[in-house]
Amino acid sequence: MKLALAQIEIETAAVEANVQRALAAIERAATSGADCVALPEIFDIGYFAFESYARHAQPLGGDTHERIRAAAIEHDIAVLAGTVVEDLEASADAGESVPATSGFANTAVLFDRDGERRLVYRKRHLFGYESAEAELLVPGETLSTVELCGHTLGVTTCYDLRFPELYRELIDLGVTMILVPSAWPYPRVEHWKLLPRARAVENLSYVGAVNGTGTVDDTGLVGRSAVYDPWGTPIAATDEESTIVYADCPVDRVDTVRSTFPALDNRR
Repeated sequence: MKLALAQIEIETAAVEANVQRALAAIERAATSGADCVALPEIFDIGYFAFESYARHAQPLGGDTHERIRAAAIEHDIAVLAGTVVEDLEASADAGESVPATSGFANTAVLFDRDGERRLVYRKRHLFGYESAEAELLVPGETLSTVELCGHTLGVTTCYDLRFPELYRELIDLGVTMILVPSAWPYPRVEHWKLLPRARAVENLSYVGAVNGTGTVDDTGLVGRSAVYDPWGTPIAATDEESTIVYADCPVDRVDTVRSTFPALDNRR
């Protein structure tokens, strides 16, 4: 798999401008030969734009998802639609399975290159420290995986990185790659450089951590998106500027590392 992480600038509640940046990144990643491109956390509104959540929340299959789905089809590329704020009541009304029949969730959706929705993940661990997320949103309850380009792929979101037991659940589901859309802020830049790498090392798995850049409601995002291989080696990384990070991620690399260093077999 050739993976692309779209580190786009995110403006506070500037939904149209943010979505346009995402669509441009999808086209650029496809033109560069990527098989899958991942977008950051709440890329359309901006994670820290808490007062705008209710106004801009959408159900699964809402306008933002539909535009991303159409781009996946047009450019023949799988897209992890970062996350968006999902209106759970509207999703329930549309017949979707949701963790609650009212409220909002921080929801990631992966579309295949044919536009099929292949995975839905609602952020399980909601951040409460200097953040309104835990007050405003409903946590997810389930994990799912998808087969993509030979990989078994799972998704977690941002703050989830601090809870390694979640990643063990994904390993038990057979994952070889984990994508982590995020909105990681200053001053915790050292944590951002450490935690995705640690999750790759302990799970002998690829981890692609995609962050936004820019300032959302006076909070700066650190950027620094990176892809780590199953040894925890950063095979592609960037700074805080808007860009796309590319990495070749052959699945047989996971098999080689896990057979050479079979630490997962020693779990008790």
